[in-house]
Amino acid sequence: MLEKDLQEIGLNEKEARVYLSALELGQSTVQDIAKKALVNRATTYFVIESLMKSGLMSSFQKGKKQYFVAADPDRLIEILEQEKDTIERRKEGLRKLLPQLQSINNKQANRPVVKYYEGKEGLLSMSEELIKYAKNEILMAYSEDAVNAVFGDKERKKARNRRLDNKVKTKVIYTYKDGILESTPDGERRKVPINKFPLTCDIAIYENYVRIASLGNRLVGIVIEDKEIANSFRSIFRLAWEATEKYQ
Repeated sequence: MLEKDLQEIGLNEKEARVYLSALELGQSTVQDIAKKALVNRATTYFVIESLMKSGLMSSFQKGKKQYFVAADPDRLIEILEQEKDTIERRKEGLRKLLPQLQSINNKQANRPVVKYYEGKEGLLSMSEELIKYAKNEILMAYSEDAVNAVFGDKERKKARNRRLDNKVKTKVIYTYKDGILESTPDGERRKVPINKFPLTCDIAIYENYVRIASLGNRLVGIVIEDKEIANSFRSIFRLAWEATEKYQ
């Protein structure tokens, strides 16, 4: 139990075992400490050296033998206080650097931000981001069959409920081999012929974001954050939306 407690305050597993063993043994040789700590002798030397640098152990020579002594446990409090002071100094230094860092960041403000995701978990993370940032309306195009093949009912229902909680509506262009998705108060849906417009990606446009997820043999996706790109995709979607009228 004490080993875990010492690890919580910053020592690693072997450091905790060696320190506790030395504390219990008192003045002792590296062989005795290694035996009690159940750590091999060579490793114990390295661990003791690390603890000595922290001020948690010291050594002295007696005859031809070298002995090691664990520091008083109060030293642990001193170490934490020193670390606290170090963190405060670093925080203060960072505060002074922030204006310069922000200045560098602002130079990149006009560049699109692109994030890449992989695997089912990655695509679920993309959905989480969509729900987080979408505020008014999401424009979507996807294959219902492909979406159903990747995500279960529970996962889709969870995402839809979160969207409804945020009062975000959708406009959807979709393909569906053997079914129809009816429009609802929270979303308009228009089906297009699967043989004429095959879809294997799930595309979503919302705010300043474009999300494209491949649902074929590889589960990968990207999210592009850029106002002009999002607006261009939005215009293309609206053009497509008008063209779908003849299939309804």
